Amino acid sequence: MCSPWQNQNLGTHTFVFAYGTRRQVQCEQQPHTTTSLSIETTRKRNFSSMDFSWCLSSPIISTFVHFLLVASLFCPVSSSQMGNTNPPVANQTFRPQEEVQKLNIIRTRLQQINKPSVKTIQSPDGDIIDCVVSHKQPAFDHPLLKGQRPLDPPERPKGHNKMDILSENFQLWTLSGESCPEGTIPIRKTTEQDMLRASSVSKFGRKIRKRVRRDTNSNGHEHAVGYVSGDQYYGAKASINVWAPQVGNQDEFSLSQMWVISGSFGDDLNTIEAGWQVSPELYGDKYPRFFTYWTSDAYQATGCYNLLCSGFVQTNNRIAIGAAISPTSSYGGGQFDISLLIWKDPKHGNWWLEFGSGILVGYWPSFLFTHLRDHASMVQFGGEIVNSRQSGSHTSTQMGSGHFASEGFGKASYFRNMQVVDWDNNLVPLSNLRVLADHPNCYDIQGGINNVWGNYFYYGGPGRNMRCP
Repeated sequence: MCSPWQNQNLGTHTFVFAYGTRRQVQCEQQPHTTTSLSIETTRKRNFSSMDFSWCLSSPIISTFVHFLLVASLFCPVSSSQMGNTNPPVANQTFRPQEEVQKLNIIRTRLQQINKPSVKTIQSPDGDIIDCVVSHKQPAFDHPLLKGQRPLDPPERPKGHNKMDILSENFQLWTLSGESCPEGTIPIRKTTEQDMLRASSVSKFGRKIRKRVRRDTNSNGHEHAVGYVSGDQYYGAKASINVWAPQVGNQDEFSLSQMWVISGSFGDDLNTIEAGWQVSPELYGDKYPRFFTYWTSDAYQATGCYNLLCSGFVQTNNRIAIGAAISPTSSYGGGQFDISLLIWKDPKHGNWWLEFGSGILVGYWPSFLFTHLRDHASMVQFGGEIVNSRQSGSHTSTQMGSGHFASEGFGKASYFRNMQVVDWDNNLVPLSNLRVLADHPNCYDIQGGINNVWGNYFYYGGPGRNMRCP
């Protein structure tokens, strides 16, 4: 999600409040006799293993002990203070008030994200899809959109290829045959587990902003991209084949996308992004998922994935942003690709997103941006991964198919039919496509042009390998 040309200088918690039950069982298991112990021995015994044979004999004592046990939940004491003979473990202190406060914050945030639905659909992959009335989607929480409704479709760019027809049934949730009614949009429901996987509630659904060098070596983001610059761009189009790359750990992701970019690579960077990604932290699994993103301040405080904040306005009732894609491409077998078109509406200035030919997904209102209110100054196509180096060596997270560009069709990942939209709303071929791989020994890229695919490139790689230790 970070552009490769940037130059910007609780796991899931389960709470088991079983103290009372545990102590009662211990009481029942202790023999109903009084053991004679010296004062010194009694002082040294572990609290959790004390003889509680008398604990039920007196209602007053029983009530008092119960009170102490409950109080211990809210006045936590580390195990070393209780005479525990086991070696102390760092950060063992349990702070239920902090955890309850965090859960309350999460539930408040979930109420903002998850809007009331008129229908709910269970997806085979475990997702829950809510059908939400269009003008009640998260975008309309924005002060400049409150009380409005989605706009009508704009004029398409001239020269739009009508041959690339993509069925709307390309996502797992549609396999049940269920769909959202007209006048609603499908939204993937966000759960507490989704938010608990994030590093913090405030960062959920957002890119983590890091100051990086131009080649992005310093923050673990690695790219293999084709790009154009040096002109004014009003949109871009490409077809991308979809894979299910292996991701090394929950903190990493692998994606393939288009970036529409304007501004400098400092604090004023504007981007519009769309493609597919595998992100265990965001989604809790390793399915490739259709996603969007935007920012107007270099990922600092604005923008988010999909519909997790007010911004992107969805108009389609059959495509769920953030839902899993099916089918996917197979090595040496069938290839499945998706076509994406992003362009600026000449009349209203909003940036629209289309799948295939004629399937409008929605739009980014122009007021979200500063530089992109006018035009883009760069367009990028390609892959990105995160290399967290958890094991001390390069990650094994795959980009694309997990195979190098030299393996070609059916084995390597590709972008094909790449075009840009000019000032007069025309789709035109790329005239100066350049390619860049941050670490070609790990992930590489090879470009070309022919009469069938127009401008294209193969890209990808396996991550850690003989060439990439």
